[in-house]
Order: sequence, then structure tokens, then C-alpha cells
Amino acid sequence: MLSTMQDVPLLISRILAHGSTVHGRSTVTTWTGEGAPRRRTFAEVGARTARLAHALREELAVAEGEPVGTLMWNNAEHLEAYFAIPCMGAVLHTLNLRLPAGQLTWIVNHAQDRVILVNGTLLPLLAPLLPQLRTVEHIVVVGPGDTSVLDGCRPAVHDYEMLLAGRPTAYDWPELDERQAAAMCYTSGTTGDPKGVVFSHRSVYLHSMQVNMAESFGLTDRETSLPIVPMFHVNAWGIPHAALMSGVSLLMTDRFLQPAAIAEMIEAERPTHAAAVPTIWQGLLSELAQHERDVSSLRSVVIGGSACPPALMRAFDEEHGVTVVQAWGMTEMSPLGTVAHPPADAADEEAWTYRVTQGRFPASVEARLVGPAGEVMPWDGEATGELQVRGPWIAAAYFGGKDAEPLRPEDKFDGGWLRTGDVGSITPDGYLTLTDRAKDVIKSGGEWISSVDLENHLMAHPAVAEAAVVAVPDDKWGERPLATVVLKPGASADYTELRAFLAERVAHWQVPERWAVIESVPKTSVGKFDKKVLRKRYAEGDLDVTRL
Repeated sequence: MLSTMQDVPLLISRILAHGSTVHGRSTVTTWTGEGAPRRRTFAEVGARTARLAHALREELAVAEGEPVGTLMWNNAEHLEAYFAIPCMGAVLHTLNLRLPAGQLTWIVNHAQDRVILVNGTLLPLLAPLLPQLRTVEHIVVVGPGDTSVLDGCRPAVHDYEMLLAGRPTAYDWPELDERQAAAMCYTSGTTGDPKGVVFSHRSVYLHSMQVNMAESFGLTDRETSLPIVPMFHVNAWGIPHAALMSGVSLLMTDRFLQPAAIAEMIEAERPTHAAAVPTIWQGLLSELAQHERDVSSLRSVVIGGSACPPALMRAFDEEHGVTVVQAWGMTEMSPLGTVAHPPADAADEEAWTYRVTQGRFPASVEARLVGPAGEVMPWDGEATGELQVRGPWIAAAYFGGKDAEPLRPEDKFDGGWLRTGDVGSITPDGYLTLTDRAKDVIKSGGEWISSVDLENHLMAHPAVAEAAVVAVPDDKWGERPLATVVLKPGASADYTELRAFLAERVAHWQVPERWAVIESVPKTSVGKFDKKVLRKRYAEGDLDVTRL
């Protein structure tokens, strides 16, 4: 028996139509750093999105299925591109402006971008790459910037506002196959070349619904969200698409990502929700400790990208009344995988035991733990294994290039499951605790030591701002932990004190013998601790290590 339900494709154009009409009065506010922020209603965004689609199709001949690159900050114009490009049938390709020049060049060439939209302030970043960008024919400059750096360049240069001027404010969006490509994002390429993940209209639509659910971010049209997470980082965790679906207003940072600027925009614009990686919140917490700022509008902030130190969560909760919600995901997962809301019957300290986990899986994300021999491990909160996931917004392969078959590397996909590379445990009620990345687990004398666990305990010390722990070779034990710490301004702590602090919290044999104070923890382009850099610095003797 077949159902009697209508078969209406899940398209981003339907999100746009809903957001620009039903939620037409919601706003997107772009911070300018000086003077009044720029404000647009969702209705105005919808009209400008149509104009951009006309310009891309009629002026630049962008075809269905063609990738269009964006090298942009979080702002209203980037939001317009987020919808115009996929709704017209092309593919939004967000470019990570923090990647090394070589990787960024490789990505543009691999995707074969012909058109790139770029903020004027980022032209000095793009201009030196142009001689190596083999397929780029058009550069669309968004906002003010020194366009003289493009003089004599091969691609044609266009002004964004001039392209939009005078074009129709409505567009006959095509009825696409919901499985058609809508957007693409490349992983940060910590090993080998970056890998492209291509999201479908269907996956974006379903992911947006999950983002808005109460068990995830719970966004509504009564609130304002501040997505500090970049729009080039896995679609800003799905918040821009979810916003037009739910009507939550948006506050965009543009290029103003310093702690003082973030504190100022929170105080001025009163967002109720925000999302960013832990390093952003560490910086904001330090800013709030030094300068009195009113951040009381925030009801919750979502932290993802890497594990959040419990000490940071408690500081925001106890000192500023802001609830920190930890979430976990990956580029290959669109990225939402888990969100750490405690169950309804957990209160006080019991609730904290859930909040410090990576969170609970939603219905659309299936998960399993696989042991070293390939056996599936139980959900008992104790057994550990590599986490594998599958679901409607989870990648089944990587982008192989134009006209090429998708890539399915054996080390990433296991019979329809995505191998995450994370090691952890799952409770019977579906809460995930990650103990480490498989490549970062410290194997000492036949036993495993969690680098994340040591880091979290160290960052609970009042003198420690950041801590990163890596495995280093040891003649006796095979590997031992090296602890690198960043001290807070004006703080001091000797290694003996830090060892004693750790020894009260972990097994004695896990406490590191090797220690180093560093100015800052090296980070990847998306704000994660870049431990391969620390391992390299240690191997080359570039760290001042004390052995106790």
C-alpha cells in the first residue's frame, strides 16, 4: 500500500519563501564597528536574494549545478548568497578565509569555482591567489575595500550593489530535486588534502528543522541569535538556514571578532542566543573579568568545534547567569550530532553530569561504538570505542571533483556508517562522552590516557587559561603525556603545583612528567587545538620542556 501524502520536495527556496513572508519582520543586523549597525528585514533579504539570483544568472551566466564561491564574513550579504545560489539551482561554496594560501588555492581549483563573491576587506587575501586560480572568471566585490589590488587581474571585477541594482525583486525559483547539491564545504585538511562535503537541499532542510527543535537550539521568532561561528564553517552550524525557517532574528559580527567588540555588540543589541567555539568564549570571559559589560540578555550559548572545559561552562553560569550548552558534530554531519541538554528529571549537580558530556543524539542520528576488533560495543556508559554515525544529514562520501565519482575512503566510511575518528562511550539513554580523538589518545604502557580529560582538569586551575596535552615518545612506556599550558595574565603557577592539582583528580600514573608553558595553543582554521603543531615543535626541540 502506498501513502496518500503529497510528495513536495524539501527545498531551500521553500525556507526562503517562508522566512521572507511569514517572518518578514524579523531582522538581520550587521555590526559595523563604528556608527549604527546595518539592518535589514527578512522581507528585504528575500527581495535582494532574488536580485542576486537574477544577476548571477543573467550577468555572470551561472548555470544549474555550478559552484559559486564566497569568501566573506558573517553579514547580511553573505546571508543573501546563502539563499540565492542554491535556490537558483547552483551550489553555494563557502571558502574558509583562515586556511593557508596553498590549501585555499587547492580548494578553489578542485571545486572549479568560476565566480567568487568576496568582501572588500578580504581583497588583500584573495588578490595574491588569483594567478593560481585556474577557473575563476568573475570576482564580485561586496562592500568597501581597496580594489586597486585587483588592477590587472585576469578575472572580471564587479561591484555587488551595482550588479543588484534595478533587477527584479522576485525570482521564479526552479522546482529542483531535493537530493540535488545545495552547498559544499571542505574539511580543514589536518591530514592530506582538504575533502569536499556536498550538502543536498533535503539534508539542509531536515537539519534546519532539527536545529530549531527545543532539544537542540530551540530558536523562535521571539529571540535574536548571534552566530559568531563563521558562515564558512559548516554553514555556521546551520543557524542561517534555521533562522529563516523559525524567524529568529540574526546579529552578524562581520569582521569584528575581538572579545571587546563581541561584548559591545551583545550589550548594544541584546541577543538571547549565541554560538561559537570555546576559544571565543574564553576570550569573552577574560574581557568580562576586566571590563564591566552587560551580557544579561543571553539565555544560552552553544559551544562546539572542540570540547568545552567544564570550568568555562561553570564560570559563565555562576558569574554571568549564562547557560552554556555543549554540542558536537562534524563537517561531514552538517554538522549537528549531539546537544547536551540534561534530561527533565536531572537537577543541580546531577544535571552537570549530563551538561559536560557532548550531549544526546536526536532521532535522525544513529550511532554505534566499534571496538578495535570491529565489534559493536554496548551503550552502558563505560565501554569505549570509535564512534560511527549515519543519518539523513550525514555524508556518505566526499566530493570527487567535477564529473568524477564521489570518493569513499576506506578509513572514513564503514558499510554505510561514517567513521568519526572520535573515541568515547554512550549511556543507555543516548548521551555521548568523547574521551579523545583516536589519533590523540595517549597509549602509555598498554593503557589509554585521555588528553581531553587532562586538559579539562588543568583548565580548571585558577592560573591556567588554556592547556593542551599531547603524546610524546617515551623509552619505558612507549608514550607519555606532555602538558603545555597558557597562564592567565598576571597569574603564576609552578609545575609541581600543577602536578599536585592533577594528582587529586586523575590516577597518579596519568599525571604528566613533561611540562611547558607556551604563549598560546596553536589552533586550526576553525579554532580547534592543532596538536600536530605541538608534537612537531616538541620533536624539533622548539619547546622549553621541564621534566619532573
